[in-house]
Amino acid sequence: MSTYAIGDVQGCYDPLQRLLDRIAFDPARDTLWFVGDLVNRGSRSLEVLRFVKSLGDRAVTVLGNHDLHLLVVAEGVKKPHRGDTLDAILNAPDRDELLTWLRHRKMMHTENGYAIVHAGLLPQWGIAYALSLAREVEAALRGADYRQLMRHMYGNEPTCWQDALAGYDRLRVIINAMTRLRLCTAEGVMEFSHKTGLENLPSGFMPWYDVPERASLDTPVIFGHWAALGLIARGDVLAIDTGCVWGRSLSALRLEDRRVMQCDCSGMADRQSAGE
Repeated sequence: MSTYAIGDVQGCYDPLQRLLDRIAFDPARDTLWFVGDLVNRGSRSLEVLRFVKSLGDRAVTVLGNHDLHLLVVAEGVKKPHRGDTLDAILNAPDRDELLTWLRHRKMMHTENGYAIVHAGLLPQWGIAYALSLAREVEAALRGADYRQLMRHMYGNEPTCWQDALAGYDRLRVIINAMTRLRLCTAEGVMEFSHKTGLENLPSGFMPWYDVPERASLDTPVIFGHWAALGLIARGDVLAIDTGCVWGRSLSALRLEDRRVMQCDCSGMADRQSAGE
C-alpha cells in the first residue's frame, strides 16, 4: 500500500495514465495526492476531472489557481483567458456535478507527517495554523454564499498576513498564499509578478520555503505551481511540478521512501509559454 503525490496535471490525461501505469497504481490499495491544477492548458481537462472524481477516497486533491479559475469562469464571475482549455468541462452534461465536486476539494491536506498545498505557506504559519486557515476557505467555498467569495477572491491586496484580517481580505490572503505564492520577504510580504526560476529575483524577495525559521519547518511540505523550479527534494520541501503541460515531465513522489517516478511529456502538443 503506497501513497503517491502527483505534480500539476493541467488537463494532461494521457501522461497521467502513463504515469499511473509506470507506478503500477492499484486503486484497491494505493492512494494518490494531487497537488492541484488538475485542469487547464492541457487538452483533456474533462477526462482528468472525471477520472480523479471516480477514484473517490483513493484520491486527495488540493485546489490550485487553475482549478479556482475554472470555478469562477463557470459562475460567470471572470471571462476565460486566452489559452484556456475549459470548454469541454463547461459544456459537459455532468458539468454541475463535476464543478460541485471540485468546489468541495481541500485547500491543504496533512497526513503521515507530510503537508500538501498547491503553492506555498506564509512564514508566520505553522502547519496546524495553516490547516485551520485552509478550513476557513473550504467552509466558504462549500457554503451557500460561495458565489460571493468568488466575486471577491481575486486581487493582490493585502500583500501580507495579519491575524486581525477579517472578511474577504482574510480569505483572499489565504487563497493567494496557498494557490499563487512563489516569493515573499522574510516578513511574509507576497510578490506575484515573478514566474520564472530562481534567477533575477526581485530585491528583498526569496522563495517562500527559504525564509529563515519559517514556522512550517517542522513538517515536509509538498507543493507544485512553480514549474520553472523543476523537481526539488529537500528534507523540508518537495516541489513536484515538473512541467508536464510545457512538454517536460509528470512526476509521482512515493511518500513512503521519497522515490520519484516520472513519465516523459516531450510529445505534448499543448506547450505554451510558462506562467500562471
